[in-house]
Amino acid sequence: MAFAKNAERLGAPELVRQARQRAVEIRARAFGAKSDLERECLEAVYAYEEVLSVKHGKKTQAGRTWPMIKQLGILPAVERIVTRRKETVGYTALAEMGLERFAFEAVVLRYPKSFSAEAVERARERLQAHSAG
Repeated sequence: MAFAKNAERLGAPELVRQARQRAVEIRARAFGAKSDLERECLEAVYAYEEVLSVKHGKKTQAGRTWPMIKQLGILPAVERIVTRRKETVGYTALAEMGLERFAFEAVVLRYPKSFSAEAVERARERLQAHSAG
């Protein structure tokens, strides 16, 4: 992430976004996902950790998400997160950093057959609400 920090210091926001995006992709590939869908779900977790790390000024893990993934598995965990009634702050924070394509809701909409109709509808509603706002 040194590249992102240097780009930020030099006032190059597009390079910052690209560096963060690439770091997320590299971390997800290293995890060893069994499919593109799993890899994209993992990218969503790592992107959220990037948001948390920037917010807190130090490396921060998604402390509630990883135990849920360990307990349920990656796809059921994403399903549970997206179908919650209360929206998480993750999408807004990801969008502010130019990483909105990594939101769980975006992943669900790219793979609608892998999730429940409720998850797909909730994801669609949330993304539409954010794009209108």
